[in-house]
Amino acid sequence: MAEKTLVCRADEVATGAPRIVKIRGLAVGLFRIGNNIHAMLNVCPHRGAPLCEGPQCGTTTSNDTGEILHHRDNEIVRCAWHGWEFDIVTGKSLVDPKVSARIFPVTVDAGNVYVHA
Repeated sequence: MAEKTLVCRADEVATGAPRIVKIRGLAVGLFRIGNNIHAMLNVCPHRGAPLCEGPQCGTTTSNDTGEILHHRDNEIVRCAWHGWEFDIVTGKSLVDPKVSARIFPVTVDAGNVYVHA
């Protein structure tokens, strides 16, 4: 069973500004999407880069006419080393869903953020 660790106050995690915390020697990135906080291991599964130090961003898609659209604001983290993009909620790579970054459950209680790792 994962251990519940107090890592910070919820108001210390801002949208668009990932916060890196240490949990028993592991670097973990915290991300705010709307009212929810998510946690991801700060290791890119592609080449071991510090994934959560990349930007919290959106991504692009195209519509039926071929127009490029920006969407999913603040739901993606992009690795600063090679540009791989990962869904913050699921950890899945946008290019290859078989590749995933490790995510951890998060609870917020009385304004405190706990990561279960």
